[in-house]
Amino acid sequence: MMLSCSTLVFALLLSQARSFLSPSEDDSFPEEWVLLHVVQGHIGAGNYSYLRLNHDGRIILHMQSLKGDADLYVSDKTLRPSFDTYKLQSVTCGHDVVVVPGEFARPVGIGIYGHPSHKESEFEMRVFYDQTVPQDPFEKGSYSSEDEHKQSKSPHAAEEDFQEEESILWTILIGLLKIILEILF
Repeated sequence: MMLSCSTLVFALLLSQARSFLSPSEDDSFPEEWVLLHVVQGHIGAGNYSYLRLNHDGRIILHMQSLKGDADLYVSDKTLRPSFDTYKLQSVTCGHDVVVVPGEFARPVGIGIYGHPSHKESEFEMRVFYDQTVPQDPFEKGSYSSEDEHKQSKSPHAAEEDFQEEESILWTILIGLLKIILEILF
């Protein structure tokens, strides 16, 4: 009897060790998916951690809560998505998956929320690029000479455009102030 009990315990331990050492079904992904990043982190209860996705194409976010419960919020409208402002979400206990379409404007904001049911949550997120979705070369429109000119501008071009807009704003504001002063005096 003692021998059969110890054999049963040994077999149970062996099966647990085998499942720990060999990849599980959750770790197998299609060959067409390219692993871009693996992000690990901790998040406190009721807090957010934010990431930014710049990579084009269809992206798959696989997040596993290793401890606690981390939830995933994604948006192409804000870089700080939350449970109030998001386009895509996954709020399961454990394994969260979000597929970011290639049509989403980049950069895409990713918010990881630590559910308040746990003092701290630990997560690991794998970011995959799906190669099975063909990229349309005409998806973003054709380039014109104006687009080429914008691309060939110096790195300070955006700053110069901002200063130009700011000077126009100041000109309008000063003009309005002059009109008001003329009316008053």
